[in-house]
Amino acid sequence: MSKILLLEDDEILSETLIELLENEAFEVLHVKDGEAALDATFANRFTLMLLDVNVPLLNGFELLNSLRQSGDTTPAIFLTSLSDIASLANGFDVGADDYIKKPFDFDELLIRIHALLKKAYHTYQNELHVDDFRFVIDKDELYNKSYFIPLSPYELQITKLFFKNLNKTVQKELILEELNGNKEMSEGALRVHINKLRKIGLPITTIKGIGYRLASS
Repeated sequence: MSKILLLEDDEILSETLIELLENEAFEVLHVKDGEAALDATFANRFTLMLLDVNVPLLNGFELLNSLRQSGDTTPAIFLTSLSDIASLANGFDVGADDYIKKPFDFDELLIRIHALLKKAYHTYQNELHVDDFRFVIDKDELYNKSYFIPLSPYELQITKLFFKNLNKTVQKELILEELNGNKEMSEGALRVHINKLRKIGLPITTIKGIGYRLASS
């Protein structure tokens, strides 16, 4: 399930957005100020961030600028009442992937979210295919033909990274960083998770001394 960070201090709008996103099968973590949002990014891996700008403690621009400088590349959309060109330019300068002015149409927001999720996988489709496997982007789900394959959180993160880099070699260091910043996961533990994915049939090749590659066999 894709996990979204929602930074919004308007209670009524927040409730509406949470209901909208959960109905689309997204998991939502809602915070009301920039410092809480920053803390949330350290404790969670998000698929997407929806950020208001005028929020307490740390505004949305400052938050995203800090995250981008630290190397966080999570797709981000600003949801803001700031409609002037200078604010729009600032939003993109600090690393936004999209910028939506309030009030906005909820269907338009969903369209933009799904488009941005597909962009992260370098595709215009909602599914990616490798042999008999298909990965459904907006649901974070892996199937073998029509059969759903349950994955552990680590296995799902690795699978997503492989599909984002389909037919490309992914360095071991990048995988470990994606999982937990190299703090807990060892290369040995990573090999165990890779072998579990191979056992279900995913054609993962070891590139000696470098990393791994998912490609059609």
